[in-house]
Amino acid sequence: MNTLFRIQEKIISKEKIPNILNEIKSKKIVFTNGCFDILHKGHLTYLSQAKDLGDILWIGLNSDFSVKKLKGESRPVNNHTLRAMLLASLFYVDFVSIFEEENPICLIEIIKPHIHVKGGDYQKEKLIEYETVIQYGGQVEILPFVEGESTTQIIKKIQASPPFLPSE
Repeated sequence: MNTLFRIQEKIISKEKIPNILNEIKSKKIVFTNGCFDILHKGHLTYLSQAKDLGDILWIGLNSDFSVKKLKGESRPVNNHTLRAMLLASLFYVDFVSIFEEENPICLIEIIKPHIHVKGGDYQKEKLIEYETVIQYGGQVEILPFVEGESTTQIIKKIQASPPFLPSE
């Protein structure tokens, strides 16, 4: 089986989620979500720490439509197909599911992860998905924020760079 096929197998549509859940019944599922527009050290650190909390790391990925609604017309930089493939290529990510809505509640209601994780730039009780997770008996965990690492900062740095002009 080739590597690209294995990566694509980790990208799960909403319709296929129940089948996967049947296969992993006895596993502790950790779920997180986000845009993951340009992967950086903060994402990698946060996702690896999230995986350490359980057996399965499942990522809810904002679709392109969803990212535009949240971040503005200039985003995403990378389309959701590429973002999903990049996330799925990480060895510690088990599954990635793309969602169109502004928040991941639709996926959380289907998956019902044992633990829902967000980064340290969020407050547990203020998360829109907090009540949903608590209602079915799940936990919400906030992991430390990696200072100085963000997609917005990377974009600003690129925009501030002088254009590359090939030497003659």
